[in-house]
Amino acid sequence: MAAGDGRAVLVTGASRGIGRSIASAFAERGDRVALHWGRSRDRAERVLAELPGKGHVLVQADMADADGVGAMVDRAAGELGGLDVLVNNAGVFTVHPPLTTAYEAWQAAWARTLAVNLVGAANATFRAVPHLIAGGGGAVVCVSSRGAFRGEPNNPAYGASKAGLNAFAQSMALALAPHNISVTCVAPGFVQTEMAREVLDGPGGDAVRAQSPFGRVARPEEVASAVLWLASPEARFSSGTVVDVNGASYLRS
Repeated sequence: MAAGDGRAVLVTGASRGIGRSIASAFAERGDRVALHWGRSRDRAERVLAELPGKGHVLVQADMADADGVGAMVDRAAGELGGLDVLVNNAGVFTVHPPLTTAYEAWQAAWARTLAVNLVGAANATFRAVPHLIAGGGGAVVCVSSRGAFRGEPNNPAYGASKAGLNAFAQSMALALAPHNISVTCVAPGFVQTEMAREVLDGPGGDAVRAQSPFGRVARPEEVASAVLWLASPEARFSSGTVVDVNGASYLRS
């Protein structure tokens, strides 16, 4: 356990959407949160101002920049007095259908998506591990997607990156269990966020909501609740698991 009140938690991509809800959920239970942001400091500062409690900090990095990610994780641990939980939430989603995308755009989509969604998370985890070990253990939770299982025909790099993230998390679950560190994933479907608003408010919105027998998409707070549990000591023995939060819109065996 890091020094001070509550746990020390780093949430990547915390300036909006799911990351914002995750940061709020940890803060509400008394944890100290380092909110990572990539491009919008203004948004991150607004989230910081909304968080209950004290001791929260902002940290910045381009998740595709390996050196920047390493420095960001070390800074978060330094300012929080240690690190107990890492939430790999930051991600990008670029439309690039294979039959209509120019080759240069196709390459760019794959390079950026894998660099942020998969390699960025791997680098953040690598740099977080010494801090987690120093605190006696902890948890890494990765935000994956149902797209890792059902496929993403218009966003193949995204689906591949999330499938890779699941495999990475399971590999690290095996590697880090002897150090009392759990590694897990949560896999949402569509979530009611700013990024999804264009789709959900558009002509295809009803069809998206109809994918779930609940007739709606997930709320960010529902994803955050799953992350909060996976990061808890009570979930330590669930290391290696992938928890679906998709309202039964996609069922896997």
